[in-house]
Amino acid sequence: MIETEQSATVEAGIADVWDYVQDIARWAAIMPGYQACEIVDENTSRWTLKVGVGGLVRTVKVLVTVEAWNGPGAVRFTYKLAGDPVQGGGTYTARATGPTQTEISLRVNVSGSGPMAPMWEAMGKPLLPTFARGFADQLAAEIEKAVGHVPAAQEHAGLLGWLKAIWNRLFKRENSR
Repeated sequence: MIETEQSATVEAGIADVWDYVQDIARWAAIMPGYQACEIVDENTSRWTLKVGVGGLVRTVKVLVTVEAWNGPGAVRFTYKLAGDPVQGGGTYTARATGPTQTEISLRVNVSGSGPMAPMWEAMGKPLLPTFARGFADQLAAEIEKAVGHVPAAQEHAGLLGWLKAIWNRLFKRENSR
């Protein structure tokens, strides 16, 4: 079995974060290679993903089951690839670090079985931390976008653009007199 834990800071209150994460279809939509998400019931969904390692690219179906919705601070889940001896699980946790800031953590594990298990684990060991880091960062960015948070770099770019436009108007007006 291989395992990783990755964290990210979300510029949103824990209630806003929970409003976003309690919709499992939103999780599926930010998965790399996302193709579709079928909601089976309130705790079960089937995700279709196009995945690739090296030159091998294929479409997989993943049955995702939420074992516990303990909002706003925790979700526990399991998953299994259809047709492949690969399964795993994990947890999502969140804790408020301020009124408009939340730290989220994603712990994921993967295990294979049968004669291909060593290959699955060898391929997955270097990829899982990178994958989980990217997912945690993307989840944070999507939550911030949903609550209307503008990252500081974009905020400054907007302000500078506005000031430049005013400067250009003033400068052009001065030249035309």
